Amino acid sequence: MSDRTLTEAPAPASSRHVDAGDEGYSKDLKSRHINMIAIGGAIGTGLFLGAGGRLAGAGPSLAIAYAVCGVFAFFVVRALGELVLYRPSSGAFVSYAREFMGEKGAYTAGWLYFLNWSTTTVADITAAAVFAHYWSAFTDVPQWVLAFIALAIVLTANLISVKYFGEMEFWFSIVKVSALVIFMVVAIYLVATSHPIDGHTPGLATITDNGGLFPSGVIPMLMVVQGVVFAYASVELCGVAAGETENPEKIMPKAINSIMWRVGVFYVGSVVLLAMLLPYTAYSADQSPFVTVFDKLGIPGTAGIMNLVVLTAALSSLNSGLYSTGRILRSMALSGSAPRFTGVMNKGKVPYGGVLFTAAFGVAGVGLNYWMPGEAFEIVLNLASIGILGTWGMVMLCSLFFWHRSRAGLVSRPSYRLPWAPYTQIVTLLFLATVLVLMWSDGGVGRTTVMFLPVIAAALVGGWFLVRGRVAALSAPRD
Repeated sequence: MSDRTLTEAPAPASSRHVDAGDEGYSKDLKSRHINMIAIGGAIGTGLFLGAGGRLAGAGPSLAIAYAVCGVFAFFVVRALGELVLYRPSSGAFVSYAREFMGEKGAYTAGWLYFLNWSTTTVADITAAAVFAHYWSAFTDVPQWVLAFIALAIVLTANLISVKYFGEMEFWFSIVKVSALVIFMVVAIYLVATSHPIDGHTPGLATITDNGGLFPSGVIPMLMVVQGVVFAYASVELCGVAAGETENPEKIMPKAINSIMWRVGVFYVGSVVLLAMLLPYTAYSADQSPFVTVFDKLGIPGTAGIMNLVVLTAALSSLNSGLYSTGRILRSMALSGSAPRFTGVMNKGKVPYGGVLFTAAFGVAGVGLNYWMPGEAFEIVLNLASIGILGTWGMVMLCSLFFWHRSRAGLVSRPSYRLPWAPYTQIVTLLFLATVLVLMWSDGGVGRTTVMFLPVIAAALVGGWFLVRGRVAALSAPRD
């Protein structure tokens, strides 16, 4: 059955749109899974690994960048949450784009999301390999080998069933949250007692005596925004998971609303504490800042344990990316805008074709780790940022079209809504455009990435001409 719009009048709070990509899934994700998936989506590699280099570049003002980007990330996931309550779908924003913007909109949203996660998969396996090199047992193992092993392990688990994915992500999130809570408790104790770390006394003086909040000016803080956006790249995951959840109308609002305070506590709070424990110059891009702190504390074993935690964060992000992209590709495949094999499901009701297709790009990332191990993470980080910006932009456009249709009386908004619509959508879209400008202004890899936009646009246009015949053929019966 294809997507279709029926002619009968719908119930006030229901949708007339039916997505073929939603059929065939099991509803095995429970409330505890969704809550921890929402947490895991807000806490990933961007914090555990990326915060080190960004803190070294922007100083304590990184906390401001995390707070600002966190607000807009919340707007995006809240907008998606409203759409989920209107009509839960494993196709998520691709399905909503199809309903409100047509097949071209769904095609664009889906492939931008694929760009996001196919490159993020490379970033995650790169991060996992970097973290593994911390232990002497893996020092002599080539980075590309470790990256391949990480991909193989997570891919195998992801192909079994959604229940295994949910359990894996549940425990990954437990580990991440527990580690951050322990770090924050230890950090607060160190600050409160002025316990010296590597010859430095923790406290506000660590910030004020090393250049203050903006040690290198405001510009470096603005320049790290595109990397900070990457840190929130998985917040939309709970929207995709809603299609395999029982009673999403009860579970989703609670999970989404909790994202805001988690951002404040874990992201902003962690960066503030990191800046108070050591001068910002003590951190670097090649080591997790949390590992740096415990390393300099000199407590045997603690740095290794924290490094294991950040390795878990990378594997968690990889796990989430394979899961969500598989579902998005299936929604596209059944409408004709993605290869047919990406819509195939296995006995475990997993769209393994889409999962394997995404993993194939991870294998390409293994090659990148072979040829450019030092630059691999930053290159894919910037490309992933383009995909993230495009995905978030499509979510907000869907939300805006949904709002306009509700004003016209064509659909009914659920009681759980994005506040201050349509201004929230417009401001968020302006913010996303500003991030692109900042990427260009930053020069280097960021500017090169923006220069890829015409290439990405050309690929999307060319791809559309290749698939439009099949899309039209599949949509003909419903039309």
